[in-house]
Amino acid sequence: MSKTIYSEDHQRIVNKLKSTRIEIGLDQKQVAKLLGRTQSFVSKIESGQRKIDIVLLKEIAQIYKKPVDYFLKN
Repeated sequence: MSKTIYSEDHQRIVNKLKSTRIEIGLDQKQVAKLLGRTQSFVSKIESGQRKIDIVLLKEIAQIYKKPVDYFLKN
């Protein structure tokens, strides 16, 4: 059983966040440090346990050097 409580769209976004993080060679701890958060915060986002708002998505997109809509496209 999946731990996520959110929609398929949400899951698609977090999957894209995780795959992009891996592609650019960052681990969760590095992303967390750049965000000023904990590694578990990033882990919960990527596992779908925590919702992500547009402000946080914008911050992550800047770290990953991608436009926000990169994560929103199907």
